[in-house]
Order: sequence, then C-alpha cells, then structure tokens
Amino acid sequence: MHTTLFWFRNDLRLHDQHALQKAVEHAQAHGQALLLVYVHEPVQDAPTAWGFRRMGVHRRRFVADTLQDLQTSLQALNQQLVLLHGPVADVLPACARHVGADTVFCEDIAAPEEEAQVQALLNVGLTVKTLWQSSLIEPDALPFAAENMPQVFTEFRQRIESARLKPLTPLPSPTHLPAPPSDNLTTLTGWTDNPFTLLQAHTGGDTHPRSNFPYTQATCRGGEASALAHLQSYFTPPWPDRYKQTRNALQGQHTSSHWSPWLATGAVSARRIWAALQAYEKQHGSNEGTYWLWFELLWRDNFRMLHRQHGPQLYAARGLSNLPQPSHFPKDFARWCNGQTGEPIVDAGMRELAATGFTSNRMRQIVASFLVHDLSCDWRAGAAWFESQLVDFDVCSNQGNWLYVSGRGTDPRVGRRFNPAKQTQDHDAQGRYRQVWL
Repeated sequence: MHTTLFWFRNDLRLHDQHALQKAVEHAQAHGQALLLVYVHEPVQDAPTAWGFRRMGVHRRRFVADTLQDLQTSLQALNQQLVLLHGPVADVLPACARHVGADTVFCEDIAAPEEEAQVQALLNVGLTVKTLWQSSLIEPDALPFAAENMPQVFTEFRQRIESARLKPLTPLPSPTHLPAPPSDNLTTLTGWTDNPFTLLQAHTGGDTHPRSNFPYTQATCRGGEASALAHLQSYFTPPWPDRYKQTRNALQGQHTSSHWSPWLATGAVSARRIWAALQAYEKQHGSNEGTYWLWFELLWRDNFRMLHRQHGPQLYAARGLSNLPQPSHFPKDFARWCNGQTGEPIVDAGMRELAATGFTSNRMRQIVASFLVHDLSCDWRAGAAWFESQLVDFDVCSNQGNWLYVSGRGTDPRVGRRFNPAKQTQDHDAQGRYRQVWL
C-alpha cells in the first residue's frame, strides 16, 4: 500500500489546516495511508556564526510541549506524529522510500532556508505540494500583484482595508484521518519517540516567577489546546477593548494579547484569531482596542508578503537599503546579550529575555535600537540572538522587525532610534520593571 506523506513545519495544529486537508484528500482519493512527520534539523543545535546555539532552551521546551500536544490530539484520531532528527534533505526522502510515498504535502514558508528545504526534496524526485496558510489574507486575494506590493506598511494596510478584504473562514479540525502505514517506523533514519529527546529540551524546573509568558504553566504551555483556551480567555471584556492602551506596557500578562508564541509554532492560526475577534465585536462592539488587534495581525501579514517579494535580499547585510555594510563590535555585542551595557532599561530587557525567553514588543524595539544605533553593532547579530532566545521566534516577523529598526527595510524613516532616557520615562518612570530584572 502506498502512502501520502504530510510534513508538519510551523503549522503544529489540526484546525484551519488547508495543507493537511489536501493531504487527506489525496490519500483518500488514491486509497493510501497517511504518514504525519515532523523533522528537527541538526543545524538548530549547531553554533551560529555569532557564537551561540541557534535554538535556545526556552523555545526548545515550548516546541517540545507543542509537539506533545499535537501527538495527543493525533492519537485521539488513531494517528501518530513521527518525529525525525536529521537534515530534511536526508531524512524525508529516506522516510518516503521506506513507506512508498512519492508525494509530500506541507506548508509554504517564504523564507530562504525553508524554500531550500523544499527544493532539496524536489531535487531527489519527490513531488512536493506546498500550500500557503500562515497569513490572515491569502496572497492571491491581495489587491495588487506581488511585484507591485506597497513597500510601506501604511499603504499596504490602507489598500487592504479599502478593498474590504476579509480572511477566509478557518477550517474546523478534522474528525477522521486516514490510518498510518503499517510499516515498522522505528527503523526510520533519525527516528525518535519523544519530542523532549528530539529537541534536547529540559523537562524540569519552572519559568521565572515574574515572566510575562510563563510557558511551563498550563495557561501558557505550548500546543493547540492551550492556544485555543487562551484565545477564549483573552476575548473576555475588558482585555480586547484595552489592547491599544496597554500594548506598550513592559509587564503584565493581560497588557498584550500574547498570541505570538502560539502563532509562531502554528498552534493557532491567524484566521482563527480573526474569527474570534469578529465574534467578540459582534457581541460587545468594536472600538479602538479591537481594531488595533486587526492592525497588528496585518503587520504580521506584511512581513510575510515582504518575504514573498524580496526573499534572500532581506537577509543580506544591507537588506533593502543602500546603507553601507554594518559595523560590528563583538565585545559590545556580548555585553548587550548579557545585559551588561550600563544602560539600565536595556540591561533589564536583555536579562528578562535571557531568563524567560520573552519580553514585550516595546522592549524588543528599545533593545534592538540600542544595539544598532548606540552600540553600532550588526543588526544580523541581534536578529540571531533573538532567534536563539525568543520562545515566540517567527522567521518573517523577526527579520522584518530588525530590518525596520535598523533602517534596512521598508520604513520611510530609514531607521528607528529609541532614546533610552525617553523610553524609560515613558514606560518605566517608577522603576518597577528595572527593579524586577536588575
């Protein structure tokens, strides 16, 4: 019996899964088994060019919990998640040969490394069906061609709103899946039976007691179940109504939506959030706070569409700009990473990041600006440190935000320097945040 292979990437959920739906339809149409696979690449465990491991302990634990939750959900449907460790270009073709699969379905991710992974599968003769499903608005629905996409976010947003575009209705979770193949899967190259082993994730301990996102606690744990529970909890008055007023706060679990970790792993889809937002506005009314939630989801879309348009150029030293090559000072960069720059608000933010794997969006802008504009260090080093540390690392948003702050993206102001003294006065005048982390 032949097999259809579905490869989970940054879409670790069952609801609103267009790619999985197509894989199921293909398996059913051809009378095939369905094999569900997740691959952890060794490059995530290797040191970066900047001298630290690419995937830090916080994200490892969060992703491991997410995979465990997905495994539980699949077992309830008489399926399983096969966990593989090794380069995608090696382990997926070997897996396909083992189960007699010639077609792989997966999410489409418009970032250079992720596209190279797909190309490697095509190069060995596999048929790969990629489906775009990570944004709010479908690329084909945009009121402009990809090559003519507005470069400034404000125009991007206004064009979408003027066209009255609405996201697709999110798909429900499947209630039935084709059976897995009967082959002995434990002999697969790179096979492991435990997500915590796969990611070398710690299983004990707890997050910092003052964490803004305590990911080892049930309410913030990785996985679709926690994501949907948080979604329901957040859409309770008055939290959405206050979002615009409180979103720049440096502390507090209800000051922001805190959707980003679950969005980053794909445990919740942007369209599912939008549907919940619509239901909330229908019951409680719309206001500036609820509009701003839509606004921020469009920012996320914008970074994804920029990747579709510019691709590898977003990872070049100059980015999209004509600025000179960035300078870099390794000792200053190390002081920044360790929260030892001597600038209290910056050091507090960097220590929070290292201790918890999370910090507020405002604080991310403050510390990124300080690295680039005050310490004159390479923005790519900062982006790499965020990738290593953040529990909610998202390749498109991370790259987009660092380009934005450094002036090497599409921001018409060509760089955003955040004055530390002003930021301290505006957001921590009483010193409570600094007292916690310093």
